[in-house]
Amino acid sequence: MHELTVPTAEDMKSFGRRLAGELRAGDLVVLTGDLGAGKTTLVQGIATGLGVQGPVLSPTFVIARSYRDGRLPLVHVDAYRLGSLVEVDDLDLDASVEESATVVEWGAGLVEQLAADRLEVRILRSVDENDETRRVTVSPLGARWTGVAIA
Repeated sequence: MHELTVPTAEDMKSFGRRLAGELRAGDLVVLTGDLGAGKTTLVQGIATGLGVQGPVLSPTFVIARSYRDGRLPLVHVDAYRLGSLVEVDDLDLDASVEESATVVEWGAGLVEQLAADRLEVRILRSVDENDETRRVTVSPLGARWTGVAIA
């Protein structure tokens, strides 16, 4: 497990760009954190690090967005409105997980069956609403992440 302090939204994007440098096809990243914690901001940094062109928007209403113009395909999922494993299965994410880096916001308890090896990233906001600082905990699971520099 790795813990880091992320002072600003730009620093969260920077962390995402560094994380993107470690991602490869088949990787699953599961993001958790309260509303406004910075999950989409982190994904924007990952997308930039992968070379995705154009804006990266939250997939809240469309559930999943795919970006195929980077170093490797990126699938960005928002599972907030999904209530069961059946609904996740209906997205057919397992069809693209082998060829893409898949990042799932609100995916804890719903998408772990997609990959035994994954990164679980928890983002905690400061109790002070005026403080942008986030505490990020990265938990690498499985042999894929052994020895990979995360922070």
